[in-house]
Amino acid sequence: LALPSQGHEGMWLPTLLKGIEGDLHTAGLEISAEDIYSINHGSIKDAIVLFGGGCTAEVVSGKGLILTNHHCGYSSIQDHSSLGSDYLKNGFWAMAPKDELRNPGLSATFIIRMEDVSEDVLSALKEGMTEQERRAKVAEISGELAKKASNGTHYDAVVRPFNYGNSYYVIVTETFRDVRLVGAPPSSIGKFGGDTDNWMWPRHTGDFSVFRIYAGPDGLPADPADGNVPFEPRHVLPIALDGVEEGDFAMIFGFPGSTQRYLSSYAVRHVVEVQDPMRIAMRTASLEVINRAMRQSDLARIQYAAKQSSVSNAWKKWNGELRGLKELNTLEEKRRYEAAYREAAREKGTPEFSAALDNLELAYKEYSPYANARDLFVELFYYGPEVLRFADGFTKLVDEHEKLAEAGELEAEVARMKASVDGFFKDFDVEVDKGIMKALLPVYRGYQDPSLEPAVLKEIDERYAGNVDTWVDKAYSGTVFTSRSSLTAALERFNSRTAMKMKADPMYRTARSLVSNFLEQVRPSHATISDRIERSMRAYVKGMVELFPDRTYWPDANSTLRLSYGNVEGSEPRDAVVYGTFTTLDGMMEKYIPGDPEFDLPERLMELNANRDHGRYGTEKGMPVCFTASLHTTGGNSGSPILNGRGELVGINFDRTWESTMSDIRFDPTKCRNIAVDIRYVLFIIEKFAGAGHLIEEMSIASPAESLRTIELPLHR
Repeated sequence: LALPSQGHEGMWLPTLLKGIEGDLHTAGLEISAEDIYSINHGSIKDAIVLFGGGCTAEVVSGKGLILTNHHCGYSSIQDHSSLGSDYLKNGFWAMAPKDELRNPGLSATFIIRMEDVSEDVLSALKEGMTEQERRAKVAEISGELAKKASNGTHYDAVVRPFNYGNSYYVIVTETFRDVRLVGAPPSSIGKFGGDTDNWMWPRHTGDFSVFRIYAGPDGLPADPADGNVPFEPRHVLPIALDGVEEGDFAMIFGFPGSTQRYLSSYAVRHVVEVQDPMRIAMRTASLEVINRAMRQSDLARIQYAAKQSSVSNAWKKWNGELRGLKELNTLEEKRRYEAAYREAAREKGTPEFSAALDNLELAYKEYSPYANARDLFVELFYYGPEVLRFADGFTKLVDEHEKLAEAGELEAEVARMKASVDGFFKDFDVEVDKGIMKALLPVYRGYQDPSLEPAVLKEIDERYAGNVDTWVDKAYSGTVFTSRSSLTAALERFNSRTAMKMKADPMYRTARSLVSNFLEQVRPSHATISDRIERSMRAYVKGMVELFPDRTYWPDANSTLRLSYGNVEGSEPRDAVVYGTFTTLDGMMEKYIPGDPEFDLPERLMELNANRDHGRYGTEKGMPVCFTASLHTTGGNSGSPILNGRGELVGINFDRTWESTMSDIRFDPTKCRNIAVDIRYVLFIIEKFAGAGHLIEEMSIASPAESLRTIELPLHR
């Protein structure tokens, strides 16, 4: 469901593309909906990959080669980096299959098929069920449907809700567990512009990395092993070297994470007035500490690269979202829509729809303190000091050591925790961590409802006269969890006495107090009120369709495969501000600052451009780098392919303009633009800069204006 579709708004389920095929062809699509999504033959969907659970990638060779964003592969690149082999700084290129690097835990998932099972699920639900009863019944029916869909195969299946539970789809997938790093440009290319350019335009970031999917000798998914072979896909995306021009049709196919287009005015008010400002304040505090440390030390730069990126990405997005929602008067727009909605409900004699809005208003009044407490817990515990999560990981060993000993499992648990020590301390700096704790706690306490504050933090007032820094210094000086040697020694001689000491450890106590406070004081009420909101939202969005049936609707993104279409175009997002559509390598040189951590450039790249040595990828205007398009995107679309009307790869999506970050809640067709790295720049970097032309030899390069080519390779399904 959605509010009225405007411009290029919409993230369409691939199973429903035939219903809008006429609109797609009018917009510029030259292939059929069946060419995009088919369960009977290889189609574009068979080249689209859910990469690592949070990004998208695309298949570009018959040997399982895939492209995604540099920032999507960032943690894998970091894992393989050290001071001696700094792949983040210098890049990495496997010149032979034996050089490709394994990444434990990294997966690549394909969609086999999606099927509407709404009738199967909804028919089993009874009027008057509580949300808990409804969830239990949905889970029961969904489990049966998923089992039926995957029975007798190696596929996985899951039933996902859409439209707040007004419809359901079973999604059958195939997941490959051996995904290897093949290539990545240096961060001076892959992350050029750093935080300064993040979410901004114009952009000159070569945000791509290269991986390869491996399968077992039988072509089926297998755990990483020497005997595995490159995966043979059902479809390979051909690459268009003729590029794109202003106004060209474009579409994006990927796994957008989450949109919230149907939020009520009460929810939007919470986001604008409370949630976004609070989360921005928390991340601002921690980023000041992390950024300072990374500027002062190469080791800290490597240790905190992925962490800093994770923290800063949402921070900048929320800043833009807050600005955009206010600029577009989204709250007032929602209120006007709701007034019309109530009037339509009155005229059609459907008071249950107006009642849904009444219930939402009441629920949000009670929801705010618990929602704040939950967000604060997430920001402090999951994005704050790492020692908290590390110490909390010892809970089973500390609290259940006697039971483990009786069951003969204590030795194995001690060994498991020993194994975690090296991984943690590899990327940990105690002074940085302490600084983050000192920066976050005052912000956390300033926003927290005192009645929901964890007991351990009350000690700051009771014992230290409100002095956060003194409390933090005392906690860090008295903990075993910030010293590799002390912790290792404690685990070597672990016994009941050791467990008692760990239980009294200030960091363990703090972590357990935060978690238990959330689980006992926050989550129950948060869940109860969330159930009321969920039920009311289900009725509210159902009312949209019934009250305004002539409008066009699409389902909110929920990390399932979606297609969005629009045009390659720039924008005028603010008064007297005009964004052109394309950037080139010349513009990158204009931003160049020697030695700067964000805007330095490799000598090789500057030489190539100075000599106009762009190979077959440049144009008379120079070497294309990035472009913008009016495609509706969100998190999860990172790494998604940008395709032309013939289904050929023209770019890799990696960002939105800062003026577009409110599009998860409010899409404005005049402002909202996604940002993609031009595929020609990707190939230029691979071949001319890195000298890895053997990778391009694997790829399928399309001739200008060539039709879609479905590559039917041997199927191992």
